[in-house]
Amino acid sequence: MIKVDNAVIMAAGTSSRFAPISYEKPKALVEVKGEILIERQIRQLQEAGVEDIYIVTGYKAEELQYLKDKFGVKLRHNPDYATRNNNASIKVVEDILKNSYICCADNYFPINPFAKEEEACFYAAPYIEGPTQEWCITTDENDVMTKVVIGGRDSWIMMGHVFWDEEFTKKFLKILDAEYDLPETAQKLWEDIYLDHMDELVMKIKKYDKNFIFEFDTLDELRAYDKSYVDHTRSKILQKIAEECQVGEGDIVDITTIKGDTNEAIGCRFKIKGKEYSYYYKEGLKA
Repeated sequence: MIKVDNAVIMAAGTSSRFAPISYEKPKALVEVKGEILIERQIRQLQEAGVEDIYIVTGYKAEELQYLKDKFGVKLRHNPDYATRNNNASIKVVEDILKNSYICCADNYFPINPFAKEEEACFYAAPYIEGPTQEWCITTDENDVMTKVVIGGRDSWIMMGHVFWDEEFTKKFLKILDAEYDLPETAQKLWEDIYLDHMDELVMKIKKYDKNFIFEFDTLDELRAYDKSYVDHTRSKILQKIAEECQVGEGDIVDITTIKGDTNEAIGCRFKIKGKEYSYYYKEGLKA
């Protein structure tokens, strides 16, 4: 068994697909079934005996500062959160990574998945029945990942936390340092870098039931899990739209992000009773 040294929770991204709530606050601070996402995850780590916890901030970093005093966690700021993918968040904590959990702030675990010790380096993998557009995994007889494709059916998928052991960490960081300044690296997930080097980076999957790990990419997905969001979105923007259109918040569905020329979120599209609308954050509603 391998003792867990620490945990990193990545909370730097803009989560633009989670419109419009992510325009108003970091998705890490969204409440799910009465608890703030990132607060629940910190508590679960601490309850498992993992006390050395780092939060990587970026977008709206000031709103996450309170976590330091409330939970005794350490904060690291990713200054490149708007121009690079999550490999930049790994970069800002590379000096403390060893036998480490790496987590996403927007994951929700109904049951605590963390422990003081782990058997091996792994990527969490719930099983999905039927078609999916998630990252589908092929493994060998020892559950070591051998291939990953986007989209498939009846598959183990990459979703949730990971655990890097010291050997994996050293190898991955050596590759990251060598490739970090290449133009093509900027927009890669750290997972993309791993997939480029699967032959030398050995990682298993840790299997979970399909209802063990939740990831809410959109408000509609959150509504499916936490029904309180159907009619009460906690979004001032959606409240304003509902009042202006004289409908309930539950009538506003199929919400997607509108991005500007520099890829930043500038508004959202949605439907009300089958009719499409657009809302621009600095301009207002357009039918």
